[in-house]
Amino acid sequence: MQTFQHTHSAHCESGVTSLLLKHKGLDISEPFSFGIGSGLTFAYLPIVKIAGMPLIAYRTMPKSIIKKSTKRLGLKLETQTFRDQQKAEDALDKLLDQGKFVGLQTSVYYLPYFPDDMRFHFNAHNLIVYGKEGDEYLVSDPVFEHTVRIDKKDLLKARFAKGALAPKGLLYHIDNSTPKEIDYEKIIKSSIKSTVKEMNAPLFFVGIKGINFLAKQIRNIPKKYKDDLRYPRLYLGHIVRMQEEIGTGGAGFRYMYASFLQEAAQHTNETLLKESSEMMTEVGDEWRNFAHATAMMCKDRKAFDFDLLADKLQSVAQQEKAVYEVLKKLS
Repeated sequence: MQTFQHTHSAHCESGVTSLLLKHKGLDISEPFSFGIGSGLTFAYLPIVKIAGMPLIAYRTMPKSIIKKSTKRLGLKLETQTFRDQQKAEDALDKLLDQGKFVGLQTSVYYLPYFPDDMRFHFNAHNLIVYGKEGDEYLVSDPVFEHTVRIDKKDLLKARFAKGALAPKGLLYHIDNSTPKEIDYEKIIKSSIKSTVKEMNAPLFFVGIKGINFLAKQIRNIPKKYKDDLRYPRLYLGHIVRMQEEIGTGGAGFRYMYASFLQEAAQHTNETLLKESSEMMTEVGDEWRNFAHATAMMCKDRKAFDFDLLADKLQSVAQQEKAVYEVLKKLS
């Protein structure tokens, strides 16, 4: 059995993707796996609820990063979901007996190694199981500095949590050998084209339009709730939490994509990629400024100013759009 090398990452799925690829002999960083997996997006989905609040996504749907990155690299990703918990456990054990490292989708709430204040009902947390000793699984969770252990009963709870984005026992692993030759320039341009297309989607709740839609919702708060700030305070707090605490959020994903663009520039010698990397870093700064201003209002350290917050979001949308206009020129 090969030795597992754990690495601390900024985000779970991109971290898991990078680790699995490294164990296939590909020295691919977390930002690069995020970028070639076209992980960057924005979506505001009021009909999908997380803890009773609208889903706000700053990255693509769970599983999309690892699926797209492995496909573009010419690797075969095997995935399985289950209805029966015992079959899910048996399938995991069988793969571990074969010496494979297995990715799982889980619920943060049922992972006991998370501190209590970090455990909440989010069902799309990814981790790697790399071994088993007795009734305990050996886990590489990318958001932790060191490997951890988890009892098999707790892991089953985490794998079969109910609710939005329910994992349904999902496991995945890379099944074939690494291609001898990989056309990184082609992969980079293809992945960037996909991200640019998604961020310029015509749907009102996705991409640039989605950011402006959220800005509109914030601007309309005084009309809808008058002087009652109880729900608006929870709503704005939820926006910040989705942005800065779940995964790496809006700003963090923008910084990660900026790092990808910087690495991509080294692979291709494209000056436009370096330029867009610097622009995307500035976008990340603006997302963080928005989150800081929102948090200050939620904590009563500043008076609520919904127009100010909406203006900040619209400014973010304009800056992001400018980045994608530059990236369009690559094709």
